[in-house]
Amino acid sequence: MQKFYARLFIPVVALLLCFTACSQKSNPPILQNIKQLTFSGDNGEAYPSFDGKMLIFQSKRDGYECDKIYTMTMEGDGQVMVSPDMGAHTCSYFSKDRDFILYSSTVHENTACPEVFVSDDPRKYIWPLRNFEIYKADPDGSNMTQLTFNDGYDAEATVHPFEDIIIFTSLREGDMDLYTMDYDGGNVKRITHEYGYDGAAFYSPDASKIVWRAWYPKNDEERAKWADNIINSYVEAVPLEIYAANADGSDKVQLTHNGATNWAPSWHPDGKRIVFASNMDDWNEEYQSFGHNFEIYIINLDGSGLARVTHNDTFDAFPMFTDNGKKLVIGSNRDAENPRATHVYIADFVE
Repeated sequence: MQKFYARLFIPVVALLLCFTACSQKSNPPILQNIKQLTFSGDNGEAYPSFDGKMLIFQSKRDGYECDKIYTMTMEGDGQVMVSPDMGAHTCSYFSKDRDFILYSSTVHENTACPEVFVSDDPRKYIWPLRNFEIYKADPDGSNMTQLTFNDGYDAEATVHPFEDIIIFTSLREGDMDLYTMDYDGGNVKRITHEYGYDGAAFYSPDASKIVWRAWYPKNDEERAKWADNIINSYVEAVPLEIYAANADGSDKVQLTHNGATNWAPSWHPDGKRIVFASNMDDWNEEYQSFGHNFEIYIINLDGSGLARVTHNDTFDAFPMFTDNGKKLVIGSNRDAENPRATHVYIADFVE
């Protein structure tokens, strides 16, 4: 009889363990206690400092016609502009010790704002490749120093978590590729080489890997399309996919394969998962294309375990975890009173 119970007990326990694991697996992560941090202007790309105390972001507000760079606390307090009031600015980031800030700017062009880019197809998600250069400055915006000097696009800069290294996107060699350089702008190295778009790279928490968005044309028609993008200085919402690789660009792996616009990837602090934005669930049958409703997703580093995090009928993007993984900072158009404005939010990430 004891042997019978033993034989019965083992599969029952295994079944219970499987049921528990399967139940946990079937429940995707959600956001709770969502708090709005900005209430004026159009805001985006809010990135936490490594010590988890500050956010740096871009915003078009206060009567300016293009984005400037601002900082604020993680609670949304003390919002202050830290970039010049001349030129457009984007892609801001804190250095690893928060002793300076990085951003890209057109301030060297000595114009209030670049000419407004107007797409000939409002259904297409297109962003212009301005003549951005990368700058660094003290956290209050003083002592601004130019780090790149090229006739073209240098932007999308983030930093290594331990070493004094910046990773960024540049058009300096005729194609959009990822490069690294030292904090002073020296020792520039190209780390991607495949023809097409590479952008918005982030180091993993242990700095062994990078994640970024990319599109590599596969035939003559696609290569002609990308060449046209370069000539016209913009990036279309071509099928952007998420890639990961070693920190030097080797052993590249494609994580998404849905043909949608997958972008704004960054790391979960566990170093095993990637959070990103995508319009993969907004397919328009009439136009046979993906729409503008971006949501936030999380995926394992091997491309498995894709889960949708947000569920809205509007734009959610720019996801960035705080260092403990308990909170997620996002940009969203969910403000009912200002549905056309993007604002910064912070929420509990619940699994």
